[in-house]
Amino acid sequence: MECEKRAEAKSLLEILPPVDFCCIYGSILHPNNLDKTSMIDYIIGVQDPQQWHTKNLKMNQNHYASWMMHLGGARLITNVADVIGVGVHFNPFVAHNDKTFKYGVVRVHDLIQDILGWERFYLGGRLQKPVKILVDNLDIGNLNCVNLKAATSAALLLLPSKFSEEELYFKICSLSYMGDLRMHFAEDRNKVEKIVHGQLKLFQTMYKPFLEEYAAKDLLRLSLSGDNKVNITQDCGLSTSCSLISYLPQPLRIQMGTELGEKKRFDESGRTVQEVVIKSKKEAAECMQKILRRKVMVSSARQAVAGLLTVGVVHGFQYLGNKMRKAWKSWT
Repeated sequence: MECEKRAEAKSLLEILPPVDFCCIYGSILHPNNLDKTSMIDYIIGVQDPQQWHTKNLKMNQNHYASWMMHLGGARLITNVADVIGVGVHFNPFVAHNDKTFKYGVVRVHDLIQDILGWERFYLGGRLQKPVKILVDNLDIGNLNCVNLKAATSAALLLLPSKFSEEELYFKICSLSYMGDLRMHFAEDRNKVEKIVHGQLKLFQTMYKPFLEEYAAKDLLRLSLSGDNKVNITQDCGLSTSCSLISYLPQPLRIQMGTELGEKKRFDESGRTVQEVVIKSKKEAAECMQKILRRKVMVSSARQAVAGLLTVGVVHGFQYLGNKMRKAWKSWT
C-alpha cells in the first residue's frame, strides 16, 4: 500500500482511544480500486471493550446509535456484541477527513481464540484473506500464521488431486462464506472470485511459505504451466489426509473426532495425542465442511441481528440496502 493510502487509512486511529491491534481489509486493498467513496474497513482489538467504548463515547458519541447510549451506553454495547453477536461491535458510516469508515471492536482474547481455534470462525475467517496491519502490540500478525496454515489444510482437503494456485485461493477465501446467510440475498455472487482476482499477489505472498512447506513434506507438488501459472498436485491418500487434519485447529479436530471417531497415537516427542479416524479423504472433507458450514451459519445470523440492533434502523437498512444492490447487480 502506498504511503498516501496508508496515511489515509490510518487517519481514523488519531481520533479513537488507543488500541492494541488494528488492521484494514476490503476494497481499499485492491490495487485497481478507483472508487474514492468506498468505505474503509477496520478490525480493532482492545483488552477491555467496555472500558474502550466508555472512552470512545466521550470522544465520538456520534459514531454510535443514540438509543444504545440512552439505554445502557458502553455496558449495553458490549453485552449486545457478546451475547447476541459474536463478540464484535461495528460502527459503520463514520465520516472523517472526507472518507467513510466502518470499524469493528473486539476483545483481543476473543480475536486470538478465533484465529487459533476457529471458535466462531468470523474474524478468524476474515484474517485468512489479505489485510494490512496498522497496529500490532501483541504480535497477532505472527499468531495468524497458524490460521493461514490451517486454512491451507482445510482447502486442500476440499480440493481434488489436481488444481491451480488460483483455485486454491478461491477455496481458502470461500471457507468463511460457507453457510453465510448473507450469500443468499445480500452479497455479490462473484464475491470470492473478485477478492482473489483483485488481490492475487497478496494471496500469493500470504500463502507461499505454507505451499513450500507442504511441498517439502511431499504433501503436494508445485509445477509451472506454459503461461507461468502455478499448478498443484496433491496426494489424496489417507496418510496425507491425516497430516492435513493434524494442522486444523484443535476444537475443529475434536468435533470431527466426535463424529468420525478417534484413536490414540504417540507423536514424535512421545506424547499421546488423539487422532481423527477417517476412512477416506472425502469423508474427512465432508465432515469438516459440515462443521464449518454450521459455525458460519450461526455466526453470520447472530452478527446480522446484533448489527441491526447496534447501528440503528436507518444505518442498518442503509448498509443492508448497499449490500443487496451489489448482490442484485451480480445476478443480473
